[in-house]
Amino acid sequence: MPPGAAGGRHTEPLDPEIATQLAALPPGTFDFDEWTLETIAARRAARAAVPVPEPPPTTTVFRDEHVDASVQVRVYAPPDPGVIRPCLYWIHGGGYISGSALTVDPRLNLWAETLDCVVVAVEYRLAPEHPYPVPLEDCYAGLSWIAAHAERLGIDPDRVAVAGASAGAGLAAGLALLARDRGGPRLVHQVLVYPMLDDRQITRSSQLDDAAVWGKSANALGWRAYLGPGAGGPDVPAYAAPARATGLAGLPPAFVAVGGADLFRDESIAYASGLTEAGVPTELHLYPGAPHGFELIIPSAEVSRRCSAEITAVLRRSLYPSAETTPALPPSN
Repeated sequence: MPPGAAGGRHTEPLDPEIATQLAALPPGTFDFDEWTLETIAARRAARAAVPVPEPPPTTTVFRDEHVDASVQVRVYAPPDPGVIRPCLYWIHGGGYISGSALTVDPRLNLWAETLDCVVVAVEYRLAPEHPYPVPLEDCYAGLSWIAAHAERLGIDPDRVAVAGASAGAGLAAGLALLARDRGGPRLVHQVLVYPMLDDRQITRSSQLDDAAVWGKSANALGWRAYLGPGAGGPDVPAYAAPARATGLAGLPPAFVAVGGADLFRDESIAYASGLTEAGVPTELHLYPGAPHGFELIIPSAEVSRRCSAEITAVLRRSLYPSAETTPALPPSN
């Protein structure tokens, strides 16, 4: 049984910087625990309509392309074509029920610039309209498209890493399993940022009553939308909920990051431990007092800046295994 499977209220206090800034946000900013299956579409549309700040200036250019009739990707790249670069394949979060890759994401601009790489973000279809296996197969279609069009895209097919956050990290972990078992395309790394991995919700942290941003009700809803009434039951495959995987050998090296105040804390720790036991080189980063989504919601907090710098550093190492060809990182402030 995963560590600390008994229930109980969360006792770890939030990081002071994060707690102060979360308290200053407008009421209802993170109302995911109030969503229902019937209101997902309306609430999703309402969130998408909220104005977002202008992104910082960038030299990166992007374009949208169709993988097939159902799947799109947004491709970010430095402005000079004709150079072969490594690729970061990004899978957005949103609890399997919300979010989009077809937005201007400052992180992806920054990674394309800082790491001199091509970033491909996949617009997978969302649950409950498109439950498992559709979102995962959409992600696999995007990865296969990268491999098939690598030369045109200016991508080195031997240097493709997958990364995601929350449900996107759960999909990234599932994609790594699927690519291994189907014989490719090859991934050099999997970067899992507070991954959503376990539909059973049997860890202690999954039962926390006061988890900020993404709570028990939201988590149950996300899994129910993705897996249907079988969520939590005995027949869910590991590709859908990677915490269920019993064979992790042969997966690409992993980086797992999660906050100490995150509902996904214990399943992330357990998955990183399982990867290590299976012989997969794995880094686990646990950030005290950090809730779900902390480095995006409160990017100025010291713990957020540290997390963002460590994510960028592991991407740098995985995309440029030879130090002589690695672009220099800017100061992390």
